[in-house]
Amino acid sequence: MLFELNEVAYSRGGTQVLNGLSCRLPVGASCLFGPSGSGKSTTLRLLDRLIDPDRGTVIYEGSDVRERDVLALRREVVMVPQLPALVEGTVADNVAYGPRLAGHSFDPRAPLALAGLDATFLHRPADRLSVGEQQRVMLARALALEPRVLLLDEPTSALDAKATAAVEATLERLRAETSISIVLVTHSFEQAKRLAEWVVRIDEGRALSEGPAAEALAEAAEGTS
Repeated sequence: MLFELNEVAYSRGGTQVLNGLSCRLPVGASCLFGPSGSGKSTTLRLLDRLIDPDRGTVIYEGSDVRERDVLALRREVVMVPQLPALVEGTVADNVAYGPRLAGHSFDPRAPLALAGLDATFLHRPADRLSVGEQQRVMLARALALEPRVLLLDEPTSALDAKATAAVEATLERLRAETSISIVLVTHSFEQAKRLAEWVVRIDEGRALSEGPAAEALAEAAEGTS
């Protein structure tokens, strides 16, 4: 099992966000699915220690994430945020950002290609790209760290239908061509159906159910019918 969360609680500003959440996320393509405000993004942030639980445990490959070096963990389990947050400069500057911080020389073309952008983008100003292109640069920047896991927080929520389809196609190709696992947060039933192999349904800070995507989403559909 890739991640296991056991009786996790977390509060923010006096409000209980997670309340005894327990679930598993296997290797492959997993999805945290539920309505806005249900605790999905908070759960995602626990996985690379952007936050720590008030109580309970978050286990990554058999050990508590709090026992791991946080910087090493975040190079292995990499977050791609909901909105693009690019540094000033070119696409190449952005893709090479992480390796350069670690003092490594780096060729950004391979992760850029994995993210669905060709080498003609390398020297383009990052702030002049479309939002969909910027989101794929963010994905390439994450891939430059050679992660084992990508954490994707509503990666298409700010995109139109065409850009959403392009990002989803990129994620499907990435899963087909690499061994990287994905944990996706989405409130979209259809997106969860398209991209996930395993679904954890979350609402009001608790996991309602988990299982293979077809079963979990069928149960969700029955619950809303």
